[in-house]
Amino acid sequence: MEIGPEEELSHLHEAARPVARLPAAERLARVRADRWIGYTRATQALARLQKLLTWPTKQRMPNLLVIGPTNNGKSMIVEKFRRSHPPISHPDAEEIPVLTVQMLSDPQVARFYTALLTALGAPLRPRQRLAELEQLAVRLLRQAGVRMLVIDELHNVLAGRGDTRREFLNLLRFLGNELKIPLVGVGTRDAYLAIRSDDQLENRFAPFTLPRWQPDREASSLLAGFAAAFPLRRPSHLATPEMTEYLLTRSEGTIGELAALLTEAAVAAIESGEEAINQRTLLMATYEGPTERRRLFERELT
Repeated sequence: MEIGPEEELSHLHEAARPVARLPAAERLARVRADRWIGYTRATQALARLQKLLTWPTKQRMPNLLVIGPTNNGKSMIVEKFRRSHPPISHPDAEEIPVLTVQMLSDPQVARFYTALLTALGAPLRPRQRLAELEQLAVRLLRQAGVRMLVIDELHNVLAGRGDTRREFLNLLRFLGNELKIPLVGVGTRDAYLAIRSDDQLENRFAPFTLPRWQPDREASSLLAGFAAAFPLRRPSHLATPEMTEYLLTRSEGTIGELAALLTEAAVAAIESGEEAINQRTLLMATYEGPTERRRLFERELT
């Protein structure tokens, strides 16, 4: 497709226009890369995180619990915030303002401390006792100047047995009291249920929800953002009420699934020469929603 004057790409964000002029192979790589599409709830979440990061030190620091369905943008928000506060190199040490660690599927306290130390880049000795791991983790967290600890996949706490679960909840309380820094838990509704099982922790963690998307003005604005970000040479009219309803139904209302669907449609648009996300390229997209994937998997098992 020939590209005329610059105004013919006016449907794109300014940063996407030069990309739209690249060969197809390069555009496909850009389409498949992660991208940040700002929306109200994400902006609010980033503001809450920033407020926590600058909170003055006190005996009982406030914490945050970011909860929502799987694949609904929680981890991407946290990663964007972490990247906006990167490690700072000093002559004799590295300062890590925001440390992110993922909760293990088997929530044992010793394994969590090991994950913390790995995230801090600390060398590990085999068969260290729990008390040694705890002391080392706390000391290095202080030395690294960690001002916020983010625990992703916090709902995995519920995977542990009753005693193990209580030990980990006690660990959260201990870290908050000992370090006097805000803790941020990230997970599904099960993360909230885990925190709620401990009265003291429930009072410390303020919930922040990221619900499933509904076909409203905010969703249409999000789709308009996607349409302007993909380097396609013709306009994609995604923000209409009919298209919004269709896309959210097919993706089952989470931003991760929506991004996956639109990415595959954008790939089809480039490969077919259609150069826009429309009914034709959406049908060409190699995408199945979560329910359809489960059905296909179950069918293969029978």
